[in-house]
Parts: sequence; structure tokens; C-alpha cells
Amino acid sequence: MNADELKKLTTESLDHLSAALAEGHSERLSALLKTMAQFHRYSFHNVCLIARQCPDATRVAGFHAWRKLGRFVRKGEKGIAILAPIVGRKEADAADAESKTVIGFRAAYVFDVAQTDGAPLPEPAEAGGDPGAATDRMKAAIVSHDIAVEYAQELDGALGTSSGGRIQVLAGLQPASEFMVLAHEFAHELLHHGNDRPDSRDTRELEAEAVAFVVGHALGLDVTDAARDYIHLYRGDAAALAESLGRIQRTAGTILTTIGVDGAVDRQESRAAA
Repeated sequence: MNADELKKLTTESLDHLSAALAEGHSERLSALLKTMAQFHRYSFHNVCLIARQCPDATRVAGFHAWRKLGRFVRKGEKGIAILAPIVGRKEADAADAESKTVIGFRAAYVFDVAQTDGAPLPEPAEAGGDPGAATDRMKAAIVSHDIAVEYAQELDGALGTSSGGRIQVLAGLQPASEFMVLAHEFAHELLHHGNDRPDSRDTRELEAEAVAFVVGHALGLDVTDAARDYIHLYRGDAAALAESLGRIQRTAGTILTTIGVDGAVDRQESRAAA
């Protein structure tokens, strides 16, 4: 499978997703968001490719990367094709001829941990229903973007608000709810206070909620599966759906990286651009 065929597979995946949403079925979108949570350092294209070929994947790595971890791909297992960058030198007349740049993409293959045998991997810490220190890291990440975080006793029925440089959170929330509200409002700050924000308020809310879902799921929180609401991200326009999903992927990845939540095992294949 070559790079063009992989890009076509991504397009077909989005077409199938659009068709499912048009028929009122949002389970596939929920599965894609969960894949984003597992592989938030991967490009949007590669998230789509992993979700299409192995929707139950949890940790992926290349053949040799698994060997370095003491695990071996079982004979006969089929690899998950993703896009990997081809890095080359810049043009000879460039200011720095020694510098490298991405000149194209090629097909590369990774395997899910379920396709391997060998030494057990360290289990990631289970957050359960308590984000623990991740809440403080989230607040520090928000403040690092010059956004104030305040707590209020009353927010007119809302759990949180975002007003461009200022986030307010309802005081007294349970730890998991507080974390999810912070993630939701941080997503608004990153996505929805510029000129490129979606015109629809519903789309803005659902993008922020989807980002919070991905972040909370990646952390291991017991997040509510609101897939029946994510269906409203789709408004009969596959291109708009893809744009929203790309924005969700990038924003969730930024937040997870900033608060120090690691993703899948091997990062070598994750550098492919969306």
C-alpha cells in the first residue's frame, strides 16, 4: 500500500463516517474520538487509518520498536499501515543546505500490542475517577497561555465559562468534573476566540466537549460517553466534519502534551503531518 492509497483510505473512512452520521449512527465517531485519546501524538490522517484498520488498538509500535521492548510480532499478523514522513535535504540554494525537511510520505507499518507476545509492558497509572495532580498541571498549562483561572460560587447554571483570557469554574465540583470543565473551557480558549472559529455556537460547544472527552479518556477518567450528542458535529457536510475533527485532534493533542500525558508506545511513526 502506497501513500496515495493510504490517503484514499482516509477519505473513504470519513465518507463512511459521514454516511453513518447521516443515518443517525454515531458509534463510529465515538470510536474515532477514543482512538484520538489513545494516539494523540499521531496526525489526524494516522488516527483515521488506525481507527479504520484496527479500531480496538490501544498501543502501537513498529516491528523493531516492539523488539527493543522485549516483545515480538506474532507470525502472520497484518500490520496497520500509516503515513510516515520522508526526510531529505532542502534545495541546494537554500540558506542552510544541511538542514532537513519533509519531502514526501511513505507507507509504514505498526502493530498493536495485542498482535505481539513477550515481556509485559509497564501498566500506565489508572486515574479512575480522580485526575489527581493532572488538575494542577491543567491549571498551570492554562495560566501559561496567559489565561486566568477563577472559581465562582454561581455561574447562572453553568459549570464553567470562557471569555477570552479568563476561565471561570463553578466551585465545589467533584475532581473529575472540575478537570473536565477545565479541559472544556481551555479548548474554547484555544479554538474559539479567533476569527477562524465556527459560526455555529452548537459546533463550538461540541468541539470543546469532544476535546474534553478525548483528554479525559486519555487520562483514564470515567468520562460520560456523549456520542449521541457528537452527531450534531455533522451537518451534512463531510468537509466541515473533517475540519472539526482535525481541530479536535490538534487541540486535544496540545493539551495532553502540555499536561504531560503520554500517548502510544512508539513515536517514530507519529511525526507524519496531517
